[in-house]
Amino acid sequence: MDHFFAFEQEFIESLHCIPMIVRFKLDTCGVKLKLMHWNQFTSQEKQVLVNMACETSEEAKLYRDFLQTLVTEKTGTPAKNLPIDDNPPWLNSEHIPVEIQEKATEFNKEITLEKWKELTPLQRFALLKLSRPSHENSNFFPALQEFNL
Repeated sequence: MDHFFAFEQEFIESLHCIPMIVRFKLDTCGVKLKLMHWNQFTSQEKQVLVNMACETSEEAKLYRDFLQTLVTEKTGTPAKNLPIDDNPPWLNSEHIPVEIQEKATEFNKEITLEKWKELTPLQRFALLKLSRPSHENSNFFPALQEFNL
C-alpha cells in the first residue's frame, strides 16, 4: 500500500525526513518524535513505523509503546509524550481550519467545504501541518494540486 504523498517523493526512498503518515500517527498516539530520533532508526524500523496500524486507541497505545522502546534503545531516554486531541481538526469534515483557508488564499485558492469533505483525514492533516507558520511551507501548494484543490 502506498502511504506517501507525491509531494514527499524527494525524500521517500531514503526516508531521511519523517513522512506525513508517521507524523499523523505521532499526533494520534501522542509522541513528539524529533528528526534526530527518526534518523537513528534503521530503514526497517522506519518502514515498520510507516506500516504499523495506529487508528484505534489500542493500536495507538501499541504504536506509542513500540516507538518509545525504539527511541529509548537508540538514545537512552524516551521521546516526549504529548496530549492527544480527542477531536482533532483533521477529523472534522464540517469545518475548514482558518489557517488552511488563509494559506490557500496566499496561492489564490479557495477550499470549499464540499472539497474539504472529500479529503481523507490524512490529507486534511497534511494541509493543516503544511499551513502552520512554523513549518516550511514549500509543499502546501503541491499538496493543494495533488488533492485537486
